[in-house]
Formats: sequence, structure tokens, C-alpha cells
Amino acid sequence: MKFKTTAEPLSIFSYSSLTDIVMLLLIFFLLSSQFINQSGVKVKLPGSKMSPESVQSQLVVTITETGAVYAGTKEVGLGQLATELTKLKDATPDDNLIIMSDKTVTIEVLIKVIDAAKAAGIEKFTIQTEKEKQDK
Repeated sequence: MKFKTTAEPLSIFSYSSLTDIVMLLLIFFLLSSQFINQSGVKVKLPGSKMSPESVQSQLVVTITETGAVYAGTKEVGLGQLATELTKLKDATPDDNLIIMSDKTVTIEVLIKVIDAAKAAGIEKFTIQTEKEKQDK
């Protein structure tokens, strides 16, 4: 039995190896990227040079520059904030409240949010900041 041998290049290119590499890269980047739970409210966070890594939590209160307060993604008044935080705390195992406050918000509003959180039984607080750019 004689086999036919030729020195011609392959006329068909197999995409299976290229597809495997692309899928592996996609899986790598999906697993290595950070998924941070962001509320849909835009605020300008205050800056900090020593800003720690943000902790992911379901208990998030956002205060906008106009003074609107959001518990999660729901807008609530300061009077109803303690009740809403109690509901959120019962629905999640998290015990750390992340406060995302616009940098123009007064300390008085921030203290009222912390008081409402304490009334809801939350004892741990994190005030979210942005890392300041280093001046060269």
C-alpha cells in the first residue's frame, strides 16, 4: 500500500485552537477582575491618599450632593432610613454599612445617617472614598 505524500501547504485552517485560546483568556479575565457592587447613584466621593480596598457589601447608603438619601437603590427620607436599613440588614448576612457620601454633603447629614444605622442595629461603618492621584 502506497500513501500519497505532497509538499503542499494545508488549504484549510483550523480555528479550534484559536477558539480555545480566546475562551481561556476570557475566563481568566472574568475570574481575575473585581466585581464591585455599585449603586446606580452618581456621587463625587471625597479623596484620600490612604484609601483602602473597597469591601463588597449589600448594605449601602448613598447620599447625593442635593441631600437625597438612598438605601441600596431605593430613595428614602432620613426618617424612614432606620426602617429600610433594618429590612436590608435582615435580608443580608453583611454587618458592615458602606456610606457613599458626596464630598459636598455636610457632616450633619452624615451623622444623621450613622444614627439611623445605629438605630437599625448596625455597628460597623465604612465611609467610601476615592484614592487621590499622587502628585509627581
